Amino acid sequence: MNNLKTKAEKILYGAGEKLGNQRHLKAISSGMMLILPLIVIGALFMIVANPPINVDLVDPLTTNPIFQFLLAWKSFAVTNYGYLTAPFDMTMGLFGVFAAFTIAYQLAKEYKLSSITAGLVSMTMFVLVCATPVVDGTISMNYLGANGLFVAIIIALLSVEVFHLVEVKNWKLQFPDDVPQMVTLFVNSLLPILINIIVFYGINILFVYFMGMNFPDVIMALLTPGLSAIDNIWVYIAIAVFANVLWLFGINGTSIIFPIVFTVGIANTGINAEAVLNGQDPSVIMNLQMMRYMILGGAGNTLGLVLLMMFSKSAQLKAVGRLSIVPGICGINEPVIFGGPVVFNPILAIPFLIMPVISLLLGYVVQMVGLVTPGYIIDPSFTPFFIQAYLSGLDWRNIVFVVVLVVISVAVYYPFFKVYERKLLNDATKVNAEEELSTV
Repeated sequence: MNNLKTKAEKILYGAGEKLGNQRHLKAISSGMMLILPLIVIGALFMIVANPPINVDLVDPLTTNPIFQFLLAWKSFAVTNYGYLTAPFDMTMGLFGVFAAFTIAYQLAKEYKLSSITAGLVSMTMFVLVCATPVVDGTISMNYLGANGLFVAIIIALLSVEVFHLVEVKNWKLQFPDDVPQMVTLFVNSLLPILINIIVFYGINILFVYFMGMNFPDVIMALLTPGLSAIDNIWVYIAIAVFANVLWLFGINGTSIIFPIVFTVGIANTGINAEAVLNGQDPSVIMNLQMMRYMILGGAGNTLGLVLLMMFSKSAQLKAVGRLSIVPGICGINEPVIFGGPVVFNPILAIPFLIMPVISLLLGYVVQMVGLVTPGYIIDPSFTPFFIQAYLSGLDWRNIVFVVVLVVISVAVYYPFFKVYERKLLNDATKVNAEEELSTV
């Protein structure tokens, strides 16, 4: 068993390290994280533009000051809807543009290339293939937001690879030392920029001419089967389990799957947001809210475990639990994962793998049957889970649901926690007994 454990640890650790350090995945993950603050601010205006009240269910003559305030807010929001949603349109509506820049920027840093130049070229290529042709001074916005995120990722990665190819092949002009560095950079940037335009815009023209579809249309058509697979709840669960298995070996599994689940979640949340802006109900279930259910309280849904630990008879568990409660409420659970510990812990490993599956299945069901509104707002990360739950879809029922998930987490972790607690107490008793004997 020890040999099997050692081999499994070696294989998983090696695979996790390679995936976690893979430069393209790192660029996608870190690139999107750079945009997130901007997107969250834009999402706040979406909240302002959609007050949490249904005017059809409230008497306008009510004397309740809270309802009077909400009705006045609703009236103001309806009258000024275009102005209130403009910050959202110019952030989430341009998510693909931002991603094309930041992902290319991060990948160029990995290659030690000119990050700014690579980011600007990638962004230009993205707009060039997604927003043309210009008709009467108007560009198409269809693929500039979340709908074009996958196209932005492809263009960002490939456009930087063109820069890298030029660098590796040394297709550059050499200038005397007295020539300013900016002039050298300018001249040597011309070739990779020209190659990018010829490749991406040339492919775009060929697609339009022969297929009647532009570059993003073709890419999305090719990606649709893959996206459908990731949108499948069972595939999503498999991804979550894989990440948590890595956590059990001390590898940050969440960071490894983040580019996949976050990209899908952002894209689908954007689709739901567009539906709400058009007066329709959000309907795509595999949105960012599902990722929040998967990591409620952190990887493994450990908030229930933290609550149990806070009142443990074991001094060790009690101390870790009380230190972990505030970070856990905000979705940060490294203190309990490494301080419990959960890593290399066969007892706590079982609920650590089971609980996220339960959360995802229940989250899928409650959205599908309409008990909770599917998420359509990019809620801020690392905020208290109940605030995050409300902000994702402006639905108080989601607060109730995530609290229920925490209660379920307590129940799932409880029997395994008691076994582990008993083990620690027994170990402590043996140590104390040995110390007493040694002093005799």
